[in-house]
Amino acid sequence: MARYDNIPEFETDLDGRGLRVGIVMSRFNQDVCEGLLSACTAELLRLNVSPELMRIATVPGALEIPLTLQAMARSGRFDALIALGAVIRGETYHFELVSNEMGSGINRVGLDTGLPIANGVLTTEDDDQALARMQEKGADCARTAIEMAKLLKQLQ
Repeated sequence: MARYDNIPEFETDLDGRGLRVGIVMSRFNQDVCEGLLSACTAELLRLNVSPELMRIATVPGALEIPLTLQAMARSGRFDALIALGAVIRGETYHFELVSNEMGSGINRVGLDTGLPIANGVLTTEDDDQALARMQEKGADCARTAIEMAKLLKQLQ
C-alpha cells in the first residue's frame, strides 16, 4: 500500500503465528514485573503466538537483563525478545545508574545481534506509577516484538 506520495510502504503485521519469542523478566519489584508479564503473555497469545514458542527467563534484577538477552539472542532460537522489569526511584543515585546501564545494555544487544528487543522495563518515580503503567506496557511490548520481528523479515 502506498500512503506517502505513491511510495510503497512496508505493511504493519501483528500476526505472531510461528514466531519464537523470548522474555526476560526481572524479579526485583516482583508484583509489578509479574503484572507486566501477565499483560505481555496475554497479548502474545491474542496475537497468535503459540505458548510452545515462548520462553521466559527470570533474573534477579534489571542489570542482569541485558546479559540474558544477549545469550538468548546469540542462541538463534528466537525471532524477537522482550525485556520486562521495574526500576523505581529511591533516595540514592542508584536509580540513575541502574536505569541508564540497563537501558543502554538492552539497546546494545539489539543493535549488536540484529534481533528486535521490546524494552518493557519501567523506570518510575514510585510504585503507584509502575502499577498504573504495567498492563499497557506489557501488552505494548508484545505488539512491538511481533511488529519488529515481522518488519525485519520483510526487510531481508
